[in-house]
Amino acid sequence: MFKKFIKRPVLAIVISVIIVFIGGLAIKQLPISQFPQIAPTTVNIFIAYPGSSSEVLVNSTLIPLETAINGVQGMRYIASDATSAGEATVRVIFEPGTDPNQAVVRVKTRVDQVMPLLPELVQREGVVITPIQPSMLMYVNLSSTDKNNDEKFLYNYAYTKIIPEIQRINGIASAQILGSRKYAMRVWLKPDRMRAYNISAEEVLEAMEEQSILARPGRLGRSSGMTSQALEYVLTYQNRYNEPEQYKEIIIRANKEGEIIKLADIADVKLGSEFFDIYSNLDGKPSASIVLKQTFGSNGSDVIKAVKEKLAELEQDLPPDVDFQISYDVSNFLNASIDQVLHTLRDAFILVAIVVFLFLGDWRSTLIPIIAVPVSLIGAFFVMQLFGLSINLITLFALVLAIGIVVDNAIVVVEAVHVKMEEEHLTPYKASAEVLGEIGGAIIAITLVMVSVFIPISFMTGPVGVFYRQFSITMAGSIVISAIVALTLTPVLCAMLLKNNHGKTKKSPIDRFINWFNNGFEKITGKYVQILNKIVARRIVTFGILAAFCAGIFFTNKVLPAGFIPNEDQGMIYAIIQTPPGATLERTNDVARKLQKICEETEGVESVSSLAGYEIMTEGRGSNAGTCLINLKPWSERHHSVHEIMEELEEETKDLGAVIEYFEPPAVPGFGSSGGFAMRLLDKTNSTDYHEFERINNNFMEALSKRKELTGLFTFFSANYPQYELKINNKIAMQKGVSISKAMENLNILIGSTYEQGFIRFGRFFKVYTQAGPEYRRLPSDLEKLFVKNEEGEMVPYSAFMTIEKKLGPNEITRYNLYNSASIRGLPSKGFTSGDAINAIKEVAAKELPRGYDIAWEGLSFDEANRGNESIYIFIVVLVFVYFVLAAQYESFLLPLAVILSLPVGVFGSFILLKAMGLANDVYAQIGVIMLVGLLGKNAVLIVEFAVQKHRQGATVLEAAIEGSKARFRPILMTSLAFIAGLIPLVVATGAGAIGNRTIGGSSLGGMLIGTIFGVLIIPGLYYFFAKMADGKSLIKDEDNEPLSEEFIRNSEAENQTNVNTLSITKLKKLIKKLRKNNTDE
Repeated sequence: MFKKFIKRPVLAIVISVIIVFIGGLAIKQLPISQFPQIAPTTVNIFIAYPGSSSEVLVNSTLIPLETAINGVQGMRYIASDATSAGEATVRVIFEPGTDPNQAVVRVKTRVDQVMPLLPELVQREGVVITPIQPSMLMYVNLSSTDKNNDEKFLYNYAYTKIIPEIQRINGIASAQILGSRKYAMRVWLKPDRMRAYNISAEEVLEAMEEQSILARPGRLGRSSGMTSQALEYVLTYQNRYNEPEQYKEIIIRANKEGEIIKLADIADVKLGSEFFDIYSNLDGKPSASIVLKQTFGSNGSDVIKAVKEKLAELEQDLPPDVDFQISYDVSNFLNASIDQVLHTLRDAFILVAIVVFLFLGDWRSTLIPIIAVPVSLIGAFFVMQLFGLSINLITLFALVLAIGIVVDNAIVVVEAVHVKMEEEHLTPYKASAEVLGEIGGAIIAITLVMVSVFIPISFMTGPVGVFYRQFSITMAGSIVISAIVALTLTPVLCAMLLKNNHGKTKKSPIDRFINWFNNGFEKITGKYVQILNKIVARRIVTFGILAAFCAGIFFTNKVLPAGFIPNEDQGMIYAIIQTPPGATLERTNDVARKLQKICEETEGVESVSSLAGYEIMTEGRGSNAGTCLINLKPWSERHHSVHEIMEELEEETKDLGAVIEYFEPPAVPGFGSSGGFAMRLLDKTNSTDYHEFERINNNFMEALSKRKELTGLFTFFSANYPQYELKINNKIAMQKGVSISKAMENLNILIGSTYEQGFIRFGRFFKVYTQAGPEYRRLPSDLEKLFVKNEEGEMVPYSAFMTIEKKLGPNEITRYNLYNSASIRGLPSKGFTSGDAINAIKEVAAKELPRGYDIAWEGLSFDEANRGNESIYIFIVVLVFVYFVLAAQYESFLLPLAVILSLPVGVFGSFILLKAMGLANDVYAQIGVIMLVGLLGKNAVLIVEFAVQKHRQGATVLEAAIEGSKARFRPILMTSLAFIAGLIPLVVATGAGAIGNRTIGGSSLGGMLIGTIFGVLIIPGLYYFFAKMADGKSLIKDEDNEPLSEEFIRNSEAENQTNVNTLSITKLKKLIKKLRKNNTDE
C-alpha cells in the first residue's frame, strides 16, 4: 500500500503540503488563552441596601435568596458576603462546563420567586445577576498629575466617558470603578435648624418629591375626532432639578402672610459624591481604579486586545495631564509564557537536529527527519481546531514534547534505509522500498501504542481532565500525522536525497568525528550484547532490577511533595491590609500610602495602586480594609522572583500598625481571586453567636499557624467591630406619639442617608441623597440631639424614649452553603506544596474543631481537596488500555507484559529527578509520566517487534531477544537522545512559566534517561521470560500469531503484487492474441 508513494513522489509531497496548509489556516483561527477553559461557571448576584448593617443584610436579603437558590441544577457551592457598607454579593459556583447562560436562567428563576420578600429599597436598587469569572482580567488606572483633578473628577470622567465604551466590548462581563465617587446631589440637613422650624426629614423629602418632578402636560390643538385646529402645540415643563441652586429654592413651608422656608434655610446643597468609602491612588497620584472582568467562556487575549485598542482610541480625547495606566493585565504573563515556549520550541528543534546529525552522519540524512517536525507540528493545529481546543500553555507544552517524538518515526526509517544500503549494497530507491515492507509494521505498531496512551485520558472529567484532554489530543494528532509522513514523505525523500556512500572514505574533520563516534558506538553495542548474553536468561536479575525500581518508586513517592497546578511568577502581588476593627478610612489610607512608598523603593517593582476601604479577596468593603496591587517589572528586567520580593516586603512592612499579607494572582484565571489556598470555617450550629464563632476561629487560626506547612494565614472575620445597639422604650415612645417605624425611618434618613429621586446630567443618571451634615453625626452623644416629629406635629428628642448600648459585632459576614463562615486564606510554606497545606489543614480541623464546626474549600482548593488518588487511577487506565492494544497486536496476552513491566523504571527516573530539582508531583509531572508510558513503550515495542519477527523466522527465544535488542539499540538510543535533547530547554527554563516548564521537562527527561538506560537491559529479559511462557501455547488451533501491523503491511504488499501480476498477465494475453491474429491474417 505505502510503496505506491515511492512511485508517486509528487502525491507524497502534496499530502504533506496540504497538512501544513490546513494547519497554517487553523493557527490563525485558534483562540489563545493561558489555560484551557477549566474554571467553573460562576453567577454573581449583587445586592445594595444603603444604610443597612451586615446582619440586617443577611437576615433581610441573603437568607431568602440563598434558600431559594440552594440546590439549583449543576451547583457546586454557594458563597455570599455582606458588609456594613450596605452591599452584599452572592456567588453561585457551578460545575465546570455548565453553560453560563443556562446557569443565569436557573439562578434568575429562583431569585424571581423570592423578589417580593426582599425589602422595597433592595428591589428599587435592583438585584443584578451576571455570569462572571471571579478573577480580574485587567486593572486600569485613570490618574492625573494635575492637583485640581481629584478622585471625584476622575471617577466621573471614567463613568461617563470610558466605562460605556468598554462595556460594549464583546467579552467584558463587568467594568467596575472601585468605590462610588459618582456625582450625587448631596442635601446636607441641619437638624438644629429643622428643630427650630419644626420640620421633619420626611417633610423635606415630600417637598423635593413634589417640586422636582417629571411632568407630561400633553398637547394643545388636537381635534380628538371633533373640531380640528390649524396648529398643534406640545406642552413641556422643565425637567427634574439638576443644579444645587434649583434645589436650594425648593419651598419646604409657606403661609398666607408670605413667610417662606426654603431648603437653603435648613440644609446645604452641593454636587458631591454618592459615597466616600474608598480612597484610590496610583504611585501617590489620585486615580479611578477600573477593574475589568471577562464573561465566562470568552477569549481573554482577544478581549484584552480589544480593550487596549479602545483605550488607545479614547486616549486622544483625555483632558490635559490625565492618562491611562494598565496596572495588571492577564495577557502579560500569557504572552511572556508563550514567548518562552516558542523559544523553547526553537532551541529544542536545533538540539534535536544536532543529535540526529550525530547519529546519521550527513546533512542529507539529517534534513529528512527535520522536515517531518514542522509538518507534524503545524498539522497538529488542524487537529486542535477540529476538537475545539485553544492555543494555551498545555497544548504548547504538548508541541514542545512532540518534537522529540515525531522525529522518531522518520529517524527509524532513515536509519533502516542506511542499514539496507550498507548491508545489501542497494540504491537509495530500492533500499527505501525494501525498508517500507520491513519497518512499516513497526511504525504502525509504535503509532498505535503512542495513541492508545492518549486516547483514554482524553475522556477524563473535571479540571484535570480538561488539561489531559487538551494535551492528549494535541500529542495524538501530531503522532498520527508523523506516522503518515514517515510512511509517505520520508521514504520518498530518502529515495530522492540519500546517496549510498557506505564504504567510501571521507577526510573532512566532521566526517572523521562522525567515524570516531560510530566506531565508539559499535564498541558500546558490542559490550551491550555481552551484558545481554549474561543477564537475559537469568530471570532473577531481570525481576530483581524491576523490583528494586518498584521499591524506589514507592519510597520516592512518599517524600515527593504532591501538588495540583503550581503558582507561577505572574509579575503581580496583592498586598491585603487589615487595620484594627473600627479604624477609620483615613487611618487605613495612611497605612496603604506608607506601604506604597516602601514598595516603590523595592527593586523589581514598577508601579503600585493602593485602595483604602476595599479588599480584593472577597471584594468586601470596610473602613479597616485595604489593598495594594504591586505591579512588578518584566521578568527580563528584574533579578528577583516574586517570592523573594514578597519576603522582602514582609520584613519591611511588619511594623506599620496593621496586619499585611501578600498573595499572588490565582494560578488559573477564574479559579478564585488569589493564589494559595482558600477555605471556609463553617458554623453548622446555625447559631448567631458571632463572638463564640470568633473564639473558635481564632483558636483554629492559632493551631494552623503552628503547622510548618502553612504561612501567610489570613482571615477578615472579626466580631469586635465597635457598634452601638439602639434600644427604644416602646411604652414611652407610644405615649409621646412616636411609632418605632417612624423613629427608625427618621434615623435612616439623618444618619444612614437615603435617596428618593434622581436627575440627568452629562447624559447620565445621578441620585439625590439626603442626610444630616457630618458635624451632626460624629459621636454617639450626637444621637441625643436629634428629634423626630410625633403625631401631633411636635418635635420629640430621641433621648426621651431611646438609649444606646455599646457592643461589639461583625462588620462583614461571609456565608457558605447557607452557614455562617469565616473566610481563611493562606500560602504553603517554602518547600511545601498546596497539597501539603491542604492535608495539614484537614489534620488540624479533625483534631481541633468542636462538634458543629467544619471546614469547606473554595476556588482551586475545592478541586484539589476532592481529587483523591486521581493520578494512580489515570495511570492504571492508560496501562490497561495499552496492554489490550498490544495484546491485539501480538495475538498474545503474555507478550505485552514485556512492554508494560518495563515502564516502572521510567516512572522512578521521573520521580527522582523531580525530587532532585525540588519540584512537586503536580498535573504537569503527571502529564510527563503518562507520556513516558508511550515513549518507553515505543522502545520496548521496537525490540519486541523485531524479536517476534526473528523468532518466527526460526531463531530461538534467547537468540531473538538478543538479536532484536542489538538491531534496535542504535535507533532506540538515537530517538531517546533526540527526545532528551528537546527537553533540555524546558529543564533550564527561567522567567514566565518557569515552574511549569521545568516540571514537565524534568518529569519527562528523568523518566526517559533512566528508562532508556535500564530499559534496554531489562526489556530483552522480560521478552525472554514471557515469550518462553507463550511459546507453543495458543487459545485455538492454528491461531495466527503474526503481529497485526506486520500482517496488514504484508497483505497490502501481496495485494499490490497480485494487482501487478494480474496486469502483467492481461498484457501478455493481449500480446498473444495480437500475434495469433497476425498469423491468421498471413
